Amino acid sequence: MASSRPRRTDPDARRPLGVHLREFRNRLILAVIGIAIGAVVGWFLYEPIFEALQRPILQAAEEQDALVTVNFAGLVTALDMQIKVAIFAGVVLAAPWWLYQLWAFVAPGLKKREKWYTVGFLGTSIPLFVGGLALAAWVYPRAVVILTGFTPEGGTNVLDAQMLMTFTMRLFLAFGVAFVFPVLMVFLTWAGIVRTRTWLKGWRWAVLIIFIAAAVLTPTPDVFTMLTMAFPMVGLYFAGIGVGWLRERKRPSLEDL
Repeated sequence: MASSRPRRTDPDARRPLGVHLREFRNRLILAVIGIAIGAVVGWFLYEPIFEALQRPILQAAEEQDALVTVNFAGLVTALDMQIKVAIFAGVVLAAPWWLYQLWAFVAPGLKKREKWYTVGFLGTSIPLFVGGLALAAWVYPRAVVILTGFTPEGGTNVLDAQMLMTFTMRLFLAFGVAFVFPVLMVFLTWAGIVRTRTWLKGWRWAVLIIFIAAAVLTPTPDVFTMLTMAFPMVGLYFAGIGVGWLRERKRPSLEDL
């Protein structure tokens, strides 16, 4: 005889679209506030950050015995440069906060027993994001040397400050965000949205997409920078598959999608 007991449903699953949009707006506002606070700190860190960005350029000029320098080509360029550096520093310093807002937005869609995943994924995302930034810091001076090395003998390479900052921000943020992607993979697997075998079957397409993404995201045209991003991403992709597989072994009843 069928039980007359009412079926329990997650109240978050019945939330209307308007509630989700308001939640997204609130989380976005909180993330922006955190970045703004980080930018205030970054404003006072402008000089050491700019010196670190300029150091490889001065080193390239010394090694190549050529004029390689940063040029501030406008009246407000120096101020604009400092603002961009501050915002960039704010994004980096506030990474734990805006990553938390991302996972906090996703968490209501999980089952109650799965909401603790947010803590684990946040604890993994932050080191991976920092690891991506560290790899970008290793790539940046080498990319500067490679690219300025194409300057013909006797020529000069006057780098526009605005373009240099745009180049640097894209490089660092591309590496940082790319390294967080495997965490999203594991999240989708553990939540039962995508099976491990689905990731594994599509590994050829995944590798192709990773290399294309690395070519698009990296602001430099050299193969060295692209491969430096692509190879770790491929390794993290298969690592994500491995972590998801370990979870599925403990939960063999995971429904096929």
